[in-house]
Amino acid sequence: MNGPNPLDYGWWLASRSSGIVALLAVSISVIIGLMMANGLPRRPGAKRQLVAVHESTALAGLIAIAIHGVTLLGDSFMHPTIAQIAIPFTMSYRPLYTGLGVIAGWGAAFLGLSFYARRWFGARRWRTIHRATIGVWALAVIHTLGSGTDATQLWMRVILVFTGVPIIYLFILRLMPGEAKPARRARPAASSAGAER
Repeated sequence: MNGPNPLDYGWWLASRSSGIVALLAVSISVIIGLMMANGLPRRPGAKRQLVAVHESTALAGLIAIAIHGVTLLGDSFMHPTIAQIAIPFTMSYRPLYTGLGVIAGWGAAFLGLSFYARRWFGARRWRTIHRATIGVWALAVIHTLGSGTDATQLWMRVILVFTGVPIIYLFILRLMPGEAKPARRARPAASSAGAER
């Protein structure tokens, strides 16, 4: 058998794949969160279903982020320490981009787990804090482009475009004043009476 043995790169492959899973899960969670913030979709019962998927994808993203960091400890090329994985800008490999990734990871952990402490924060304060999620997502994308070994691959660019475009659109929509947002579809007269209750 010629070529490098994949087992020699097992830790790196595990970290790489878990990083991709983390980016996908967090991106889907952000899309769903922004949809709910914009009141989309508007059919009855949709929000309850979206909350469950939003929570599940956020937790999946956090688990993948943890695996992404921990599996780097076994990487034979980078040889990072626990401190370098946990403290931003201390890793020797592309310190700016890996540092932004560490910040994104801690930010995602704080924002994701704050969901379970929102009563302690208070609903209004928690919603204000939760708006930082878009910044955490942006840092994760910059980390992926700057330090990810797959950043130049077409399939990775496709993932970033297909998740990034709806996030940016929904974020801009969220920032628009109410009167400037696209008009809601008028409901049929028969159903609108029941909806007013």
